[in-house]
Amino acid sequence: MFIMSGMSDLSYSPSLMPGQLLARGVSRALRGHDFVSVEELVPTSGLRVDVMALGPKGEIWIIECKSNRADFQSDSKWQGYLEWCDRFFWAVDSDFPTELLPEETGLILADAYDAEIIRMGPETKLAPARRKVMVQKFARHAAIRAQAARDPGFVSAF
Repeated sequence: MFIMSGMSDLSYSPSLMPGQLLARGVSRALRGHDFVSVEELVPTSGLRVDVMALGPKGEIWIIECKSNRADFQSDSKWQGYLEWCDRFFWAVDSDFPTELLPEETGLILADAYDAEIIRMGPETKLAPARRKVMVQKFARHAAIRAQAARDPGFVSAF
């Protein structure tokens, strides 16, 4: 069962920032929809998405996590993410003023433990060549993160 706790209740994990806690809850919830996810993926130079999710049929979702009004209002790059995914979502906590978010985007309410899709973002299918590039970036990003978790002292030659 999904229970919203509000970001103010998340003082138990000082090493994670509020947006990272939202990303964790979103990633957990997406597994229930058979999506796998990675955080902080760079689709192209100058852009870094908070969460990219890959679905069982190859669908790609981008989720931007916003912890407060100022965080959202200072984000001038979000529209650049639209060309790199099939669906785009905002993930916010229960205290966020959701009326600020564009209605033509998806909405996820989240906390550090779970999330709920409130509104699906419209589907805009990626071109096959772009999808291939994104799936490869996703796979490499996930593999690099897995290797870093297994061998944190290793320094890559790249």
